Amino acid sequence: MATTKELIEEYQKKRQKIQAMEGAEAIEKRHKGGQWTARERIDYFFDKGTFSEIGIFTKHRTVNFGMDKREIPAEGVVTGYGLVNGRPVVAFAEDYMAMAGTFGEYHGLKEIRAINFAKEMGCPLVGMNDSGGARLQEGIDTLETYGQLFHAQIQASGIIPQIALLMGPCLGGQAYHPIMQDFLIQCKKTGFMGIAGPAIVETQIGEKISLEDLSGWKAHAVKSGQTHIVAEDDKDALDKAKELLSLLPSNNMERTPIIACKDDPARQSPELNTIIPDSPNRPYDMFKVIRAISDNGYFFETLKENAKTVITGFARFNGRVVGLWANQPMVNAGTIDCDAADKGARFVRTCDLFNIPVVTLGDCPGYLVGSAQDHKGILRHGAKLLFAWADASVPLISIMLRKSYAGAHYGMLDKGIGADFVFAWPTARINIVGAESAASVIFAREIRESANPEETKARKISEYAELYENPYRAAERGCVDDVIMPSETRQVIIRALAVLEDKDKEHKAFKARPWRKYSNINL
Repeated sequence: MATTKELIEEYQKKRQKIQAMEGAEAIEKRHKGGQWTARERIDYFFDKGTFSEIGIFTKHRTVNFGMDKREIPAEGVVTGYGLVNGRPVVAFAEDYMAMAGTFGEYHGLKEIRAINFAKEMGCPLVGMNDSGGARLQEGIDTLETYGQLFHAQIQASGIIPQIALLMGPCLGGQAYHPIMQDFLIQCKKTGFMGIAGPAIVETQIGEKISLEDLSGWKAHAVKSGQTHIVAEDDKDALDKAKELLSLLPSNNMERTPIIACKDDPARQSPELNTIIPDSPNRPYDMFKVIRAISDNGYFFETLKENAKTVITGFARFNGRVVGLWANQPMVNAGTIDCDAADKGARFVRTCDLFNIPVVTLGDCPGYLVGSAQDHKGILRHGAKLLFAWADASVPLISIMLRKSYAGAHYGMLDKGIGADFVFAWPTARINIVGAESAASVIFAREIRESANPEETKARKISEYAELYENPYRAAERGCVDDVIMPSETRQVIIRALAVLEDKDKEHKAFKARPWRKYSNINL
């Protein structure tokens, strides 16, 4: 029988062997490729000395295809918990150096355990994805575990924030894992995600395409709208994940952390009084408005590269985190197309799930029209925004800067769809359509039959605009709570947030609704 000393020595050897992974030479090769190891990523991410690993001795049970002789350190994934910026977080980091980080039964069970533990403890979950995909040697055991993993993720969705870091390949069934999390951060040079790799694509449909073009950051941050944040490398991805965590609550029962604010809540921004051009068709940069009103000009943008006609991200007002949803007049007049509607709806629902108030900055001539958008389903996609607003119970504040026409009036948040407060700048143009469109319909015959059609048209447009295309008619009807000076926008938002602070508490202003499973959103 072994002595205590021998048992301790055996334990130390086993642990050291697993932690050493594939050895110094393999680690050096990985570094030359611009990547860290799974354990280096974990060490950097967590506050020093706070990480506790779970399941280091986990081992697969497969015996086929020589797997009975195959040692896979920690089953190709490091899982555990610790502190990030002083707050509890659960994480897993797939280890590409251990059989390419392939997803097998017990690899998956470790990730499932991490997700369930995070949900039970009310901690955010961060997944560092770097895997060669499914472990084919395990057959049905791998296949079934994927389903269990997805189920665990979905059951935790809306309870705890889930952040995916795409730091290496993530192809096939593996790719569903990060895509179902709340936020996805993709490394520019090393992160790849797709339903299948180039070889399978060529075999099945004959398309020849590179891994980068098929599954790289441009494919998902720019085109598909599935990557929220692009990172330069491992360090940048982990830093951005830490920053994002600082803007989110630990779970859906808590609110976001409030930090000390040295930016005067009553500070005015006189530059905003002249930012709207005299011509209604001239653009201006909405980012200038965001920087002018937020605490110290801070803004954490999400989905920056996708659907650029609109802007989503997080800012702070007097130390409190707020979700911002805004038009960008610099890009296609700030119109909302199918992709923009999806971007906004997902963002609003995410904010609502995690108790983050939403402020809109609206200047939108409408949803994008035309056969291309109609046939792509602009009505269905646009309706997602309406569902998101009507379902939301967090504080909702709308600032109408200029154009607020047609469906975009609701898509950018109006009183009827659920805003708690609507404020308008004197430059706001709030109506069912623009004056030119309205006049061309209402007075079409009069214009056509007049002695000078162009002069008559101009006069009718002016008359209609003076009557309707301003913020005061909406204010008269109670659709706008107040018309404010642009320079006072920051303090108006901060005061509104203060009075709405307890909106979602049952014993306060929250309105009870009939029981239902969930709304049947136009997915």
